[in-house]
Amino acid sequence: MFEWGREAFNEESGARVRWDGQAINVEQRDSLTGLAKLSNVVRSVQTPEFAGITFHEVLAKTALNHVPGASNAMPFAWTINPYRGCSHSCVYCFARATHTYLELDAGKDFDNEIIVKVNVAEVLTKELRTKRAVIPAVALGTNTDPYQRAEGRYRLMPGVIAALAHSGTPFSILTKGTLLRRDLPLLVEANTQIPVSLAMSIAIFDDDLQQAVEPGTPTAKARLATVSAVREAGLDCSVFMMPILPHLTDTNAHLDEALRQIKAAGATSVLYTALHLRPGTKEWFMQWLELNHPQLVEKYRFMYYGVNSYAPKEYRKWLAAKMQPLIRKHGLTRGIEDPTTGGVAAPDVRSRFDERGERRTLPSLIAEELPPAAAAQALGVPTLF
Repeated sequence: MFEWGREAFNEESGARVRWDGQAINVEQRDSLTGLAKLSNVVRSVQTPEFAGITFHEVLAKTALNHVPGASNAMPFAWTINPYRGCSHSCVYCFARATHTYLELDAGKDFDNEIIVKVNVAEVLTKELRTKRAVIPAVALGTNTDPYQRAEGRYRLMPGVIAALAHSGTPFSILTKGTLLRRDLPLLVEANTQIPVSLAMSIAIFDDDLQQAVEPGTPTAKARLATVSAVREAGLDCSVFMMPILPHLTDTNAHLDEALRQIKAAGATSVLYTALHLRPGTKEWFMQWLELNHPQLVEKYRFMYYGVNSYAPKEYRKWLAAKMQPLIRKHGLTRGIEDPTTGGVAAPDVRSRFDERGERRTLPSLIAEELPPAAAAQALGVPTLF
């Protein structure tokens, strides 16, 4: 029997809470067929705080993912996913199909069987030593959310941020999680070393609809407050209005009010796109639609027929004609999406050296969050092994 005793973070209020006395049950590795094939599962755990969710802690062999690019100018990109699966449970999440690689389903299993790469920061630190020359930037949050609720317990992101900053690797983060606020001091320090791009995903500004479509996420209000906190900390923050749901969130009233709130929160840019439904996600979303909005089922089947994943070109043109004047009305600019990762466009690379050509002093928070061996090396402290 184990106990979780670390501090967590309340996504709505931003207050720290305790995990005292939360029991963890150790399950047999063969409880899930796909996971039984993995040799790197440390343990599978449950806690009453996350009813119905099992966390499968694994020792990752790699942290960096090589993503084929969309052009000759950008032939590839790099991403990091500290988690696989996501308790945010967004019914439209395009990453759902990735769970089938482990013989888990793209529906409930994606929401409730979460893979946690507990050593991701240590592995990343080692990889960056050898691959830094070929990694222009790294994107986080383009598959599953690095600031989903479990991050309050596992605290993987500080080590990841520190490793990237220490190596001089620019990075971007896209999230729905207000846990981002916990790491703002670290992100501010990282931004003194390398470019850091932050974006908050807020697609739905109707509270009832948002809780139905994204039941595990913080409210739009809480996410907008996080955008404001990022701006108050001196960092830029984009808002991704993604996806816009046909016949649900594409009315003038909804879009106008959404952009008003985004502007009031201080966002530096806004990005939008219509819903797209890939195989695996399409089936799960349509099941939700049949239960919650049966009158729209035939309209969606017409739009997303067969193997078609994207909204029809005519609809996308119609949406653009509606959004562009609204964006101008609210004094916002349209941001740039990375065509390869789907996240915020990678920042321009800035030197991690000062004007004299000397390496900048490692900021204190970054040094604290580095794995012990890397921190000692950065500070010139000899290691015993």
